[in-house]
Amino acid sequence: MHAATFAPEEPKVYETFLEVLNERPSFSIIVVNAPIGFLDNHESPPRTCDRESRAMLGRRGSAVHNAPTRDVLDEGADLTGSNLDAISRTLLPRYREVAIEMSPYRQRVVYEGHPELSFYQLNDNLPLRKSKKIREGSDERRDVLEKKMPGANKILDSEIGGGVPRKHLFDAAALLWTARRVFGHAAIRLPSEAEWDSEGLRMEIVL
Repeated sequence: MHAATFAPEEPKVYETFLEVLNERPSFSIIVVNAPIGFLDNHESPPRTCDRESRAMLGRRGSAVHNAPTRDVLDEGADLTGSNLDAISRTLLPRYREVAIEMSPYRQRVVYEGHPELSFYQLNDNLPLRKSKKIREGSDERRDVLEKKMPGANKILDSEIGGGVPRKHLFDAAALLWTARRVFGHAAIRLPSEAEWDSEGLRMEIVL
């Protein structure tokens, strides 16, 4: 990653994940903050990548939620006893949207990431101290991004509109850093030994 060049464009809002996949010219690498690869049912233990991510992040580990299981992905699925947390329930339509489009061959381009893991790597393998929901956390993330990613302010200060919270721009910038690491074959995969779900998708998170 030494001497890597970053020239980020202005952020763009896509209405659907399919629009991202259909962009032309197509993206070389896509890193999404959404689960890819699912255990079959809620009686299974959490995915290894989720557990290892929390262990790596220490005090910030609570930001990594267990991926839902495949038995709750269908529209109208019974969520009773699914152990889904409130955030995952809210994001479930987006998770379904990604899951519908994913297949093993797409994993040559599309990877699962998590902003807190990206910031961990950007911060010299140390978890950040503050939550992104408060001013101190926002300042901490800006400082880390601007030190490591020249031109990051083009993303962070964008007036993109469309109801996109500022904290999501910070997350997008961090995931862009991870996408560049994947492209440069420098990314770390969690877990180090690959695991696949019942549909042949790798269950891993990159940073």
